[in-house]
Amino acid sequence: MAPAAAAKKAREFDPKAFLTVINGGKKLVTFSKKQTIFLQGAPSDAVFYLQQGKVQLTVVSKTGKEATIGILKEGEFFGEGCLTGQVSRLSSATAMTDCSVMRIEKKTMMRVLHEERDLADIFVAYLLTRNIRYEADLVDQLFNSSEKRLARALLMLAHFGKEGAPEAVIPKISQETLAEMVGTTRSRICFFMNRFRKLGFIGYGKASTLEVHSSLLNVVLHD
Repeated sequence: MAPAAAAKKAREFDPKAFLTVINGGKKLVTFSKKQTIFLQGAPSDAVFYLQQGKVQLTVVSKTGKEATIGILKEGEFFGEGCLTGQVSRLSSATAMTDCSVMRIEKKTMMRVLHEERDLADIFVAYLLTRNIRYEADLVDQLFNSSEKRLARALLMLAHFGKEGAPEAVIPKISQETLAEMVGTTRSRICFFMNRFRKLGFIGYGKASTLEVHSSLLNVVLHD
């Protein structure tokens, strides 16, 4: 192999390897279910990439009211606010299941984003997709009933409408968490969940797992 070709091959960058292989500026961290990954107000000095598991993002107001702002799955980034000069975390991240997370130091992530187009494209595409989701969440909160918001939240947790086969089963999630996501009371969540179950839109499996059926789409699509 010619020296130039060998040098080019040595410089080839694999985004998947970058997000899974441990080396300078990165380390793989495991978290048990319910373990805190970072707290609101903590120093914002790294980006995280979720390799395995599910993570819940929450915020707490000055009056102590807590709200869930996101449920993350494998292949998603979080904590990227540090790249825009965010000094402290604006939310808390907690493992909903046993998780495997790649922690990428701020300096390392910024350098690679500037040097490697492939990773930058993946990262920008993720941020744009999430921004669209946040806009949809805002419209949902402003114009839809709490019943529709709950149905949409359950469908999103089951990944309906996304590439790949949707998950039929959602790991155990409390009604308190669903109430925080929807912006209503636990009693209303309980009422709607019972209604959805009686109508056959959802079911309960082993270990309190939640089965979401495609028929739940009727609640979202019905005016």
